Amino acid sequence: MLYHLISIVLAVCIDQVIGDPRWLPHPVRGFGKMISTAERLLNKGRHKRKKGVLMLLSVLFITCTLSMCVVWAAYHLHVVIGILIESVLIATTIAAKGLKEAGLSVYDPLIREDMKEARFKLSWIVGRDTDQLQQSEIVRGTVETIAENTSDGVTSPLFFALIGGAPLAFVYRAVNTCDSMVGYKNDRFLEFGWASARFDDLLNYIPARLTGWLMILGNRKKKKIRVSWLKQEAKNHPSPNSGWGEAAVAGILGIQLGGTNTYKGVVSHRPVIGEAYSDLEPVHIVESISIMEKAVVWFTVFLLATGGIFLAVTESWG
Repeated sequence: MLYHLISIVLAVCIDQVIGDPRWLPHPVRGFGKMISTAERLLNKGRHKRKKGVLMLLSVLFITCTLSMCVVWAAYHLHVVIGILIESVLIATTIAAKGLKEAGLSVYDPLIREDMKEARFKLSWIVGRDTDQLQQSEIVRGTVETIAENTSDGVTSPLFFALIGGAPLAFVYRAVNTCDSMVGYKNDRFLEFGWASARFDDLLNYIPARLTGWLMILGNRKKKKIRVSWLKQEAKNHPSPNSGWGEAAVAGILGIQLGGTNTYKGVVSHRPVIGEAYSDLEPVHIVESISIMEKAVVWFTVFLLATGGIFLAVTESWG
């Protein structure tokens, strides 16, 4: 576990400095190719749910096996090489810098009052229709993306990296990619994506709640929020986990998230999250990024403390 802890810290630093350069091969692209190929071959005919389970297990087996072999070979050469390779692999599973850049790519045209560009950049990071959105709705979509992806894209893979190093972080990222590609509740994916969606919900259960609590802890001087309030507001999100990040951010900033969205012309209504003490403004994008960055720091500290306690206990038993 000590090596995992060192690798986690290095991975966070690597992500902050490098992020996800487009020229660098990324494992998520590999996951995507495997998933799209399997979906095309299997998502038809009868027994779609069973075929979806088979697809998920196959992707996880390949992902886990390959990553374990790479990590084992690296540590077999030398412990320093192992730590460096593992830290790079973990860094590819997190996207704090990418999330920040995505938010700023919408914020920058907004402050220039270039609504067309802001809508276009927002369409890169959300699934909803953006071509008719006004400023407040563009801000809402951006803040929601940053809030819910703090867990999916950063803290959850770090959580599993603590438990099982890069291989388990890769397993989490593979499940999350499966969910993002086939975990939709529509005619095409309802049965085939059932296993991917349920497993993603299960894996994110603890990290999402920890993230919400640590968001509040890292911003406690700005606004006091009760855990009971956070829990209640999180239930207003259709996802059992995504609401925790959104509720925390909404509570800290005094804004309201959720509400009505349109997907390919179809209107979708969902309950609101938070109370609108302030109108949604571009500055809330920058503030949500700050909340995300603080949460990542606090989460890393939490993982180090947890790992340190575990190591101390196991050594005392030994």
